[in-house]
Amino acid sequence: MSASRQELLSQWLQGLETFALQADSMAPASSDASFRRYFRVMAKSGKSYIVMDAPPDKEDVRPFVHVAELLTRGKSRAPKVLAQQVEQGFLLLEDFGNTTMLTALKQHPNQVDTLYRSACEDLVHMQVHTGTQGLPAYHAEKLRAEMDLFDTWYVERHFDSQLTNQEKQWLENIKQILVQSAMAEGQVFVHRDYHSRNLMFTGFDGERADYGILDFQDAVVGPISYDLVSILRDAYVEWPEDQTLDWAIRYWQAARKAGLPVPDDASEFYRQVDFMGMQRHLKVLGIFARLNHRDGKPQYLNDLPLVLAYVRMVAVRYIAFKPLMLILDRLENRAAQVGYTF
Repeated sequence: MSASRQELLSQWLQGLETFALQADSMAPASSDASFRRYFRVMAKSGKSYIVMDAPPDKEDVRPFVHVAELLTRGKSRAPKVLAQQVEQGFLLLEDFGNTTMLTALKQHPNQVDTLYRSACEDLVHMQVHTGTQGLPAYHAEKLRAEMDLFDTWYVERHFDSQLTNQEKQWLENIKQILVQSAMAEGQVFVHRDYHSRNLMFTGFDGERADYGILDFQDAVVGPISYDLVSILRDAYVEWPEDQTLDWAIRYWQAARKAGLPVPDDASEFYRQVDFMGMQRHLKVLGIFARLNHRDGKPQYLNDLPLVLAYVRMVAVRYIAFKPLMLILDRLENRAAQVGYTF
């Protein structure tokens, strides 16, 4: 943060007299893959708050405020927006603490099932009760543009390689299949980054875990399986597929009971999960490569192998995705892998 912006933020905080904030107590709380930064600030009472700093020339805080309101109306636990200065890009937010779901998984290894089942239950609640007024559609062009990041940043920039005309045609066919599958799904409120770093664990309540939800400003109306893929095939933590399959089927059962638009057939639902995961993970490979090469955030390269493993896991199952395996094998100088297909 520049000195001038730091001064603007300090002045704004000091002007919030109701909260009696100690601006000089401000300390980094977290950062994410965007230009937003988060700070924790203490009040004289000893209570802590979170300050969002979103440079207005790079980020707009209004979508965050709008989606927070939608979630709160639906009784999902988004942080309360306690004060805002939209023009300067500052928000004062409720503090959910320091413990992400990812941290809680490490701290409570015997409660992994509870932590995930609670997150999936919360997802069903969010999809049932969150309004979608004012949210953009996750349209075909957006889905395709996201996958194009794989070509530009993962293939061309990260591997310094060029796709052949044949490979371009293969990818075009695969992207078309994935877009068609996504658009055919039931369309609901989609958080778009519902994973273990964006759920803040606030404790156990009986047989369930409680979470606060963060990083929802990019919410859209889109495919119902998208957020489930985000949490079960998380870029930051891996579980055996038989375990994630169990969580996925429990989600599917709860979603059907709640009247959400999931297929009646569990195997068709899991195919949708596979295809939606492929779309998301092709995008994420491109984003993580871009974060390294463009934005100077090399730590995201550490997460590439798991995302790539998800892509390969799905690609080997379906004959339509075999060409993608050939592209990946060429990039990595690997012998072609042969797997079963459906």
